[in-house]
Amino acid sequence: MFNIVDKIKEFFSEILIDMIKENLSGMLLDINDKVSTIANEVGKTPSGWNSEVFHFIKSISENVILPIAGLIITAVLCIELIQMVMNKNNMHDVVFYKRSYSNIE
Repeated sequence: MFNIVDKIKEFFSEILIDMIKENLSGMLLDINDKVSTIANEVGKTPSGWNSEVFHFIKSISENVILPIAGLIITAVLCIELIQMVMNKNNMHDVVFYKRSYSNIE
């Protein structure tokens, strides 16, 4: 009698183990398919993903942002140049001032 119970347990455990293996292998195949789909989507270039939006952003960058950045950099550099010239013209460099007058006399 114990032999029959053991056989029944073994039968159901084999069925359950086979079902679990099939479910896990199916789940693994689904995960692999989704990973490959995601890899294809991530691997696209911006123009390949949505070319209209990419070209719109590129044209805004080239026609609006770059000129504004150029103006800001030009203004900052001009201000720095003016400050450098004004600092040198305030006669802070005493040695240069004394030498220039000593050569005149």
